[in-house]
Amino acid sequence: MSKEVTVLTVLVIYKVILILIGLWAQRRTHNNADFFIGSRALGPFVASISYAASSASAWTILSLSAAAFTMGISVIWIFLGLMWGHGASWLWLAPRLQKIAAEKQLVTVTDLLALEGSAKVRRNIRFFAAAVVTFCFVFYVATQFMGAGKAFAATFDISISTSIMLGGGIVLIYTLLGGFWAVALTDTLQGMLMLLAAIILPMTALREVGGFSGLWTGLQAVSTAEQLSLTGPNAGLMAAGFIMGILAMGLGTFGQPHLLTRFMSIRDAAAVRTAQKLAIFWFLIVLGNMVILGLCGKILISGPLADPEQLFFIMTENLLSTVVGAVLLAAVLSAIMSTADSQLLVSASAIAHDIMGEPDEGESRLWVSRLVISLLCGLSVAVAILLPSDIFSRVLFAWGALGAAFGPVIVLRLAGVRLNPKAILPAMVTGLFLTIFFYLQPNSVGDILERLVPFAVSFILLCATRLNQPEKDTP
Repeated sequence: MSKEVTVLTVLVIYKVILILIGLWAQRRTHNNADFFIGSRALGPFVASISYAASSASAWTILSLSAAAFTMGISVIWIFLGLMWGHGASWLWLAPRLQKIAAEKQLVTVTDLLALEGSAKVRRNIRFFAAAVVTFCFVFYVATQFMGAGKAFAATFDISISTSIMLGGGIVLIYTLLGGFWAVALTDTLQGMLMLLAAIILPMTALREVGGFSGLWTGLQAVSTAEQLSLTGPNAGLMAAGFIMGILAMGLGTFGQPHLLTRFMSIRDAAAVRTAQKLAIFWFLIVLGNMVILGLCGKILISGPLADPEQLFFIMTENLLSTVVGAVLLAAVLSAIMSTADSQLLVSASAIAHDIMGEPDEGESRLWVSRLVISLLCGLSVAVAILLPSDIFSRVLFAWGALGAAFGPVIVLRLAGVRLNPKAILPAMVTGLFLTIFFYLQPNSVGDILERLVPFAVSFILLCATRLNQPEKDTP
């Protein structure tokens, strides 16, 4: 078979499996609790791997390797920033969020944001949170579809626009069918495919350059002094700012609704403890190996690339057989779809649950959820086609905006700080709009202003306005 036929056969089998999972999950989806949070019944394996797949996206497979190819060894700070963020989320945040979500029957992250205060205060928080989620996820999902376009364009003789519409249609089908169950199960399958891809291709590339010793020798031969520096072109205070700015990427982890819902859906504390180990192992392997792939690509590919985010496809074609390459292409599409479906589901919950409130007994709003998912998917496809952008910068913007808007509230609330409900909305507005403001300015070293300052200002505002802790009852 030709390369195109082989790849197409693998992809068709893969997509059929995803849709069958969606059909199976549809039988377990009867109400909003099922559709949005899987009735809090996720086991540790599905929770951890689906979380990892949802967080990774096309950014991890395509952009992290491209960053290593372009930046050189200073990319290590991106790896460390993501690792500490996800590690802290699983080890500190997850057990607390699972417990409070079960005790108070929370369905969405917005329920946690609007936990206290008058009806008007809670309503305003809900409306703003829904607006933030919708705004950020339109661009976030659009970047996933851009990744799909690049994946198909690298293999088939079809336009990126057609590829984007094809990928969006597949994601839409199985998300509409089964809701959270379909998303969690398909994300688990996709997460395992991504893990496989992150082992096979980087390790093949590493063997090709002569192992770790050959990698370092080769990098010294082909890299600039800046690419061999841990701080790139920066020195002194600029180097410190670069490191802080890159490490601050981890702060965004605390405010991602499509990831935090995985914590809320885990069945019990024992499952959380097992999931912690599985998730951290997954991130170590996948993130670390994509950095290795980018550095090996620097040696194996002579000269710069017009689009470094094509590195994964070029290395796949150069180093692997057609059949294995087809499986790895499916892994790239897995990274794309596992994030897009989770974000579409969270956006639907922002309308059907957070804004419209709890349905009356016997009332189902699944049709509202499915309508919102369809509209948002269509809008994201349009943005991907009409407003193309590189995956790296757009994902980091949406990641930072969500982290700054929601992260400080979530961290402080789970730390037991008694927040002033009237200060929550101003803090969220401050975090979001400072992120937008700094995003529109010329890049700072390490983008420290965009990634650290909005989160820090929102955090300080909440701390400064916190309420006094209630006095303990005397015996």
